[in-house]
Amino acid sequence: MYKGVNASEGIGIGVARVAVEPDLSFVPHSPEDTDAEKQRYVNAREKFVKQTQAQIERMKKTVGEGTAAIMQAHIDFAQDDGIIDMVNNSITDGMCAEQAVQNAYDMYYNMFANMDDELFRERSADVADVRNGLLADLLGVELINLSALPENSVVVVHELTPSMTADIDKSDIVGIITETGGRTSHSAIIARQLEIPAVLSVENATQNIKNGDMCVVDGDKGEVHVNPDDKSLEKYRDKAKKLAEEKAALEAYRGKPTMTADGIKIQLVANIGNTNDAANAVEHDAEGIGLFRSEFLFMDSDELPSEDEQFAAYQKVALAMKGKPVIIRTLDVGGDKDIPYLNMQKEDNPFMGFRAVRYCLNNPDQYKVQLRALLRASAFGDVKIMLPLVTALDEVRQAKELIETCKHELDEEGVDYNKDIQVGTMIETPSASLIADLLAKECDFFSIGTNDLIGYTMCADRGNERVAYLYNVYQPSVLRSLKRIISEGNKAGIMVGMCGEVAADPLMVPVLISFGLNEFSVSAGSILRTRKTISQWTKKEADALTEKVMQLETSNEVRAMLQSAVK
Repeated sequence: MYKGVNASEGIGIGVARVAVEPDLSFVPHSPEDTDAEKQRYVNAREKFVKQTQAQIERMKKTVGEGTAAIMQAHIDFAQDDGIIDMVNNSITDGMCAEQAVQNAYDMYYNMFANMDDELFRERSADVADVRNGLLADLLGVELINLSALPENSVVVVHELTPSMTADIDKSDIVGIITETGGRTSHSAIIARQLEIPAVLSVENATQNIKNGDMCVVDGDKGEVHVNPDDKSLEKYRDKAKKLAEEKAALEAYRGKPTMTADGIKIQLVANIGNTNDAANAVEHDAEGIGLFRSEFLFMDSDELPSEDEQFAAYQKVALAMKGKPVIIRTLDVGGDKDIPYLNMQKEDNPFMGFRAVRYCLNNPDQYKVQLRALLRASAFGDVKIMLPLVTALDEVRQAKELIETCKHELDEEGVDYNKDIQVGTMIETPSASLIADLLAKECDFFSIGTNDLIGYTMCADRGNERVAYLYNVYQPSVLRSLKRIISEGNKAGIMVGMCGEVAADPLMVPVLISFGLNEFSVSAGSILRTRKTISQWTKKEADALTEKVMQLETSNEVRAMLQSAVK
């Protein structure tokens, strides 16, 4: 048995097809004709864009427009003006097109790959996909094609790129195994949309698994079983049938309101990372957007996006949600999110340094560009502004003053906006938790960012395996913090949501109901399952369980009790 990341749920049983990676190596050389070399690059770029556009059109039919739009990022990276200039300048300086392309895309790859935030780190796979596509054309090499495999195939590959996933024929492929990747990668998202069980980051899978091996891909547990005996195989076939029945049953919750068993209404919304994700959220029946990470607009550009560019992005999401709430987090830069053109100074401890709202408030002219764009977009939907990494009341007040200044400017210009736009904050630091009562007086809503809140509360980096045992929501200190935040928000009569990964944890649903959480913001694929879990609990039942949980002393005890109470 091999262990990996449970990237796409379900049980896949089939025959291994090990895909061999193409050789994209080359010998760097200086071209005799730089103009001809630049034309080779133009031709490769145009071919790549044409092929990717064709993939998008095919995907619209197989996985819907929202998921198909993921591939638009590839076109954006291929046509990025900054990258194009970098490649052309390198060719002018005597570099061949292959080397120029590799150098330019490697720089962006390294920028994303070295980030701590998994969502951003996974963008490196998109950059590598574009790089490899361009190199393959320049070198005349064929990339892996998964569009014509035998029935009941389990794909085994070093890295499943989004472009490979886009070519998959769902009727032939029953499972996916890779040596790299995580749950938030675009490949994992597409695999979930295709409903193909996938286990990623299985070490040495392409060496240990051979063509023709019988494989069981357990996408729930993140396990791969190779050549199991007949008894085990039958057990997994029964499990696959049961999971398929459970998944089909979730469709009964589509289009239904999200509420507890005793009728308490709860808002169930989605987290998104770019404008294209909004369509995916709609397809999955989200009741709004609980977190739009606006930093993607900045990271996908080689210069500060203009007010009009930002406005167009925010407006697109607002229109896609058709009046449903859209919470947009202002620029959360710094820490693990490095944007080269901002020229931020290197810090010994960037996660506790000059980042997020601290950076924005110290660059008010730049911040106003984003705030004006957000205000303008509020004329087209229920847009709300959220401030990241707040640790002091003054930060909220300063941001609100800037927003008022922007409002006055727009009034003078005769530009429409929602004059009652709500301004809230992420609660993701122990400081914000401790002054939640004070912040609740200044904010229109809270959204709890559990990913950072757990890390800061436990002083544990979730990416550090040696302290990973400390990083979990079941720690009594974290539970007490959550209870306090939600309680103070409820007392002040403001909406309290949660946009961290904990919101999708079925074990935590009854605890969060008991605490009084108003809004759960989860990945689009978790919407229906979370709605079902919420519907299984009454407030009275949740309170009874939570009272016992809050008397426990260790995270293991908490987890065990919550697991025993699963319905």
